Amino acid sequence: MFTDPATEKQAFYCLPCDNIPVMARGWESKSVEQQQAEMSERTASARRPLSAEEQVRARKRQGLLLARSNLTRQLEAATNPRHRQMLTEALETLDHQLSSLQ
Repeated sequence: MFTDPATEKQAFYCLPCDNIPVMARGWESKSVEQQQAEMSERTASARRPLSAEEQVRARKRQGLLLARSNLTRQLEAATNPRHRQMLTEALETLDHQLSSLQ
């Protein structure tokens, strides 16, 4: 910041950037693209295709986990003892269903 003596106001001035080396544009993005391509190759080769039954089971498990996280959030916010009891019982039911899927 610099105070201009003529106007007595503070002003911002940009100093010349002669001492900053020039860098080729896009060198970072090329590296990122290469890393992303390598990761997608690794994960694609590491995963085997799921059968239809395994897909259904995985989808059901994800749904149960989502419902469980929702119930947990509700339980943290609940203040009524009856509501908390209902949520706790629902969590126990979900946990039982999740354990039967594994």
